[in-house]
Amino acid sequence: MIRQRLKQVIDACFEQGDSVGEWPADLAGKYTVEVPKREGQGDFSTNMALILAGAQKSNPRQIAAQLVAILEKETELIDHLEIAGPGFVNIFLKARVWQHTLFPVLEQRDHFGLSTIGKGKKVMVEFVSANPTGPLSVGHGRQAILGDTIARLLTATGHDVFREYYFNDAGRQMRVLGESTRARYLELLGLPNQFPEDGYQGDYIQDIAREMIAEHGDSLKDHMDVAPFTEKAKELIFKDIAGTLQRMGIVFDNYFNEHTLYENGHVDSVVAELRAKGLVYEKEGATWFKTTEFGQEQDRVIIKSSGEPTYRLPDIAYHREKFRRNFDWLINIFGSDHIATVPDVLAGVRALGYDDSKVTVVLHQFVTLMRDGKQVKMSTRKATFVTVDELLDEVGVDVARFFFMMRKADSQLEFDLDLATKESQENPVYYVQYAHARICSILRQAGEKGVEKLPLPDVDISLLVEPEELKLLKSMAAFPAMIEDAATGLAPHRVIFFLMELAGQFHSYYNRHKVITDATGLSQSRLCLMEALQVVFQNGLRIVGLTAPEEM
Repeated sequence: MIRQRLKQVIDACFEQGDSVGEWPADLAGKYTVEVPKREGQGDFSTNMALILAGAQKSNPRQIAAQLVAILEKETELIDHLEIAGPGFVNIFLKARVWQHTLFPVLEQRDHFGLSTIGKGKKVMVEFVSANPTGPLSVGHGRQAILGDTIARLLTATGHDVFREYYFNDAGRQMRVLGESTRARYLELLGLPNQFPEDGYQGDYIQDIAREMIAEHGDSLKDHMDVAPFTEKAKELIFKDIAGTLQRMGIVFDNYFNEHTLYENGHVDSVVAELRAKGLVYEKEGATWFKTTEFGQEQDRVIIKSSGEPTYRLPDIAYHREKFRRNFDWLINIFGSDHIATVPDVLAGVRALGYDDSKVTVVLHQFVTLMRDGKQVKMSTRKATFVTVDELLDEVGVDVARFFFMMRKADSQLEFDLDLATKESQENPVYYVQYAHARICSILRQAGEKGVEKLPLPDVDISLLVEPEELKLLKSMAAFPAMIEDAATGLAPHRVIFFLMELAGQFHSYYNRHKVITDATGLSQSRLCLMEALQVVFQNGLRIVGLTAPEEM
């Protein structure tokens, strides 16, 4: 990558100054080489002079002048240099450096942007993990897309990725689900029933009850055990969830069932181990975990006075099982409503002797659906919330995925349904995908007009000198580093921002310059530029699970 090549040049400059005793050796690598935020401040900028001056109590601009004198000899990469502000050195690269970006793009093609930085690192991404008590809501939809895209990015950067769904099929919510289904079953039979005070209200519960009647008739009317109702509800709801996930192109490697933590004795053994370490005590009939020993303000109940575990206990047991499976990095994608529970689970992990620094929790904010400037609150079919399936029916998979990734995970997301359904360049999904389709059209037209496609080494790429062309080349050169940063930062929105900016640059270029011109050499160079752009759009869209249509 160009940035790495430049960093090597600057490191060599530092070593030159260090070798004559001018610069302290312990500052090697403490400086940065960054892309400036403002246009006109160079292709890259380094703060080396500021770092050295701070340590030596000297004038940073004088050190910057020394650095410039050394860098000016690097004529292969550098066109010219400027000293800016208190001592930044702004570096302007030669146009041919950017023009040669076409070679790796067109040689690597589908592999351009992929890397091996995660090679040998085994990663589990746990996401969705919605309780099987109802269909997926749009909040679950955001988490599903966020988790899936993070997994895709980690795979693209060479990590060994394992996707897991924690299936909460134990505990109080499952009992309430069974009771809700039984009440609706009796209601549909015209029999007396008592619906649970905190039962599940959605119409989907009635659908399940109808299935129970179709299978069993009224034979369960006197059945006081809710287990058959719970099992049927769980089966049908999970089938619905699995169908929704499949529709979004999301596949899991494993579904981990919560009930196995109880059946296999893992929950009991966690309590026993914490007790043996003196970290558990009894008070007011409940069992408490000394989370204050791990920086918490107060201890937490892990078993209620009723004998029922709180959610913290199976979660701690589950994380211990994750560690036992020898993952190097455990990533949890949770809704922001989990913010209070995360420290308790991590305290449990530490208490059991595991390295909680290997656990990264990504908390996402909620989604608000908007139409005509007003919040959309109610579902028409399924429940008291809008389901993912209803959203997909209205906007399609690509649009839903794109919009869910348009904001940082920790930012509130307003999903504008009016914008999402527009087939115009106002719609950011359309804007990006149309850029790819337009490029495909240009390449087809070239073939129809008989413009010969030459091998890249035979094309005069030095003709690509327009400011818009150089800007496109610079963006393409930044693509691999952006993918790595998005993967290691667990930040899919960076890919979306990149694609939107690249689309903007392309549309602006297209509106100002003809690709197929009367000058054959220029046409061929610009067609190579278009072909490279096509590759970058395809790779960027594919990596985050979106399609790259050739016609729109």
